[in-house]
Amino acid sequence: MLVAWQRTHGRHALPWQQLDTGRDAYPVWVAEIMLQQTRVAAVIPFYRRFLERFPDVAALAVASQDEVMACWSGLGYYSRARNLHAAARRIVSEFGGVFPDDPDALESLPGVGRSTAAAVAVFAFGRRAAILDGNVKRVLARVFAIEGIPSSSATTRRLWTLAVELLPAHDLERYTQGLMDLGATVCTPRNPACTSCPFELDCHAHRQDRVAELPHRAPRKPLPERRVAMLLITRGNQVLLERRPPTGIWGGLWSLPESESFEDPEEFRAQVERFGEVHSLESETGFTHGFTHFVLHADVVHARIREPLHAKRCAASVDSLRWVDSAEALELGLPAPVRTLMRVRLAA
Repeated sequence: MLVAWQRTHGRHALPWQQLDTGRDAYPVWVAEIMLQQTRVAAVIPFYRRFLERFPDVAALAVASQDEVMACWSGLGYYSRARNLHAAARRIVSEFGGVFPDDPDALESLPGVGRSTAAAVAVFAFGRRAAILDGNVKRVLARVFAIEGIPSSSATTRRLWTLAVELLPAHDLERYTQGLMDLGATVCTPRNPACTSCPFELDCHAHRQDRVAELPHRAPRKPLPERRVAMLLITRGNQVLLERRPPTGIWGGLWSLPESESFEDPEEFRAQVERFGEVHSLESETGFTHGFTHFVLHADVVHARIREPLHAKRCAASVDSLRWVDSAEALELGLPAPVRTLMRVRLAA
């Protein structure tokens, strides 16, 4: 039933479905990593740019982290990009540049969980494996009226068991794609199109009038809020950037140096003077950015310094700090709200 529905009503024009690459695992893998926690519409332009810049796993493996992060900038969840890069290097060094076709071997790669490994194994190699992403969890929870929060260990185990049991003997690729399509286009979180669903008559949630209730959701807690000061330090046409730690928010990206929140920009004079003579210190309009687990409020201080007489002595003294021409800075891997801020302020 699902296979027939997918042939007629499923998605067939996604860019990773149209590549003339036969069973090349690389574009499938890149797409599946990008689609983790991100909508298809948001992924498509990044996916096309990424494959244009890194057309195969070898090209990705030899690229620098800066190149990879710059190409990923704006897509969010940056650990995915770091893991993708690390996995490409492992595929080249340990597998001779050839993707393993075994789901367990795929799952051993950085950033590849059980469901992603199954999706690559199915679509690239025709292997028999079950997926269980967020869309599929929702479909199964409604069709079979599965109680419990899907993210809980007990419910997840039950859903995995069901996903494996439901695998058909044939048409694995179309069946798997059908599950994805059904969850993305019909069995949506809100306002599902039940009358267009091939399981309308068999869906327990629909028959019990519990579609809005299932799957159960964990109670929402208010997100904690964090406030920081970002220092936009410029000298002529250069801006000082700092590479963020490899883990945590915006891990591995270039950003503006951060400090504690402030009341008066003059609080940062001593901190800025080590880079040159301070010409001006001014408060600028900052931004608010929501993450999965907290809300960030960034205040901004723009510090303009004069070109120092001894540039090397006043230059950034640690590897994490770097003076960059303004135009070049906007081409680096920057967090999206920081890029927007810099584009406006550096053009002013």
